[in-house]
Amino acid sequence: MVGTPLGWAITLALAALGVYLFANHTGHVVATLPYLLLLACPLMHLVMHGGHSHHGWRE
Repeated sequence: MVGTPLGWAITLALAALGVYLFANHTGHVVATLPYLLLLACPLMHLVMHGGHSHHGWRE
């Protein structure tokens, strides 16, 4: 999806939003970093396990 024009637009918009939040709301961003880390762990677990071949399991 990143290779499409819509994907690039979304990526650039999220990057701009991140820069804005970090520049103008640094205290709030730093305060939420532990929660973002805790949220990232289960999300990465779900996304990364989607690539397994499931060795013999039928879906």
